[in-house]
Amino acid sequence: MLVVGGGLGAILFPQRADLVGAVGETTGHLAFRRMRDRMRRDAVGADILRRRPRVTDDTLERAWGCADGTFGKAYATFMGTRKFRASDRPPVRFVDDEELAYVATRARETHDLWHVLFGCPTTVQGELALKALEFAQTGMPSAALATLAAPLRLGAFYLTLVPIRPHEEDRAFLAKELYPWAWRAGGRCADLMCADYEAEFDTDLEELRAKWRITPAPKAPKRKPRKTYP
Repeated sequence: MLVVGGGLGAILFPQRADLVGAVGETTGHLAFRRMRDRMRRDAVGADILRRRPRVTDDTLERAWGCADGTFGKAYATFMGTRKFRASDRPPVRFVDDEELAYVATRARETHDLWHVLFGCPTTVQGELALKALEFAQTGMPSAALATLAAPLRLGAFYLTLVPIRPHEEDRAFLAKELYPWAWRAGGRCADLMCADYEAEFDTDLEELRAKWRITPAPKAPKRKPRKTYP
């Protein structure tokens, strides 16, 4: 019941991080184990499992001190312009194993860092594209659910229950450009669960993208303003 109710809520109300997180935790145990096993086999990943670093408000504060053009400064700017805080993300609640709970926490806390690395905006399209990439990287069922439920998010009702006809360009760009990009980019880049993000804050963003084989997301085409229909 938690999975069904939480899944529907996460689709209709993606701003509810608690619902999104609950679905990820209750459906993702196999994916967490696979990520944990990959991290154990990787030198950097194993070190992360041993140290268990956290992305906190202190991490964000340190990022603000990085030079312009660096990964750290890009992350700080991304968070600051949106008035996001690292501590806004809810804690993991439904994973009993301590090590797997950390893997789930790490995946959750690095979500905004992925936004920066891949240049995904915090729009509905941008979030769905990043979820598709997340599925390619992690195999998380909740990420697959989010991408398959895209018609609900780009469909005829936008939470207020006021009918709105979505731009067909939105759906076409997501299906023909963003999803194929996400699958390719997620398969091509380094294993980001084994990435020491904090150690790279002073690295030039473009150099880091090249190092981790990251392809930024395609930009959405400009279009006419949306019309609404009563």
